[in-house]
Amino acid sequence: MIFDELSPSRARRTLTAGSRTLRALRLDGPLTGVLSLIICIGVLVVYSASGQNVKMVEHHLGNIAIAVAALIALARFSTPQYLRLFAPAAYVIGILLLIVVDATGHIGKGAQRWLDIGFMRFQPSEIMKLAVPMICAWYMHERPLPPTFKDLLVMGVFIAIPTAMVVVQPDLGTALLIAASGLIVLLLAGLPVQIILLSIPLLGAAAWSAWHFMHDYQRQRLFMFLNPESDRLGAGYHIIQSQIAIGSGGVFGKGYMHGSQAQLDFLPERSTDFIFSVIGEEFGLLGQLLILTLYGIVIGRALYLAMQGQDTFSRLTGGAIALSFFVYVFVNSGMVSGILPVVGVQLPLISYGGTSMVTIMAGFGILMSLHSHRKLVGS
Repeated sequence: MIFDELSPSRARRTLTAGSRTLRALRLDGPLTGVLSLIICIGVLVVYSASGQNVKMVEHHLGNIAIAVAALIALARFSTPQYLRLFAPAAYVIGILLLIVVDATGHIGKGAQRWLDIGFMRFQPSEIMKLAVPMICAWYMHERPLPPTFKDLLVMGVFIAIPTAMVVVQPDLGTALLIAASGLIVLLLAGLPVQIILLSIPLLGAAAWSAWHFMHDYQRQRLFMFLNPESDRLGAGYHIIQSQIAIGSGGVFGKGYMHGSQAQLDFLPERSTDFIFSVIGEEFGLLGQLLILTLYGIVIGRALYLAMQGQDTFSRLTGGAIALSFFVYVFVNSGMVSGILPVVGVQLPLISYGGTSMVTIMAGFGILMSLHSHRKLVGS
């Protein structure tokens, strides 16, 4: 009886202490809670998808620890003024690192994308997912909205340089995400409808021109998107096995660690790019809807925090971080289900991978910092 009487009081004290800790670290409680839940689910799925590979899970946990440290550091110790001043430096550093990658980068799976610094490898292109929207927001900070044609050209150059450098690595998926993060800033800044309509035929012409510069395997991926059955055991194998995994899971799934496509190694890249297929096979449609719902909560909360930004830089940067996260989710889920071409984009916060995890959590740390340091305007 005494225990029952004390439990609610003890629970309240625990919740109060937790709230104080979050405030001290300048973390947003709802967003932090949902992010933590997604990451925990990701650890369980990686363990299953990797064939119960304990070392891979341990490495994944190490990546999570680094990502959480980046989240807390940026949320706790950075300020909007510091972030705004650092934006040009981050952009320049990212460009220089991409140049180093082009010269001496580590080659893996036919692409030169990584820098090997002895104790770890990382992709400098991931930095540009944050640096590009930040430099665009920095440029528009003290300029009137909507942007003028000159402003659009300048920001277009900011976006095009790193995008082109990543395309030649080659890493088309990351290049598209970098370009999307910058274009989101243009849209949030009030891109005129006339410019949007004019850009549609221009993008079509650019896509036609880009076709001639694509590698053979990239062209093959587009062909397989239209008709994967034409090469079931070759270029179409990935998407066919992914669709089989998702379809065989049905509504409720086959059960944790009981997915035949993943456990019997039929599904390629099952711990990274196609981990959403593993979720579909083991937890079914309901499991996938749960993950998408959690992502929706993250995006909605992030947009809410971004809208409360006090200045142009805060609102544009926060909005770009929120909507870029939506693009990551949309591209990966569309890719594994066959409604988008395979471009090698990981499922955020769930797929195995260090640099992507750190970049995403750093972005949310920046968003929380921008929100917690907002100035209150007196009535």
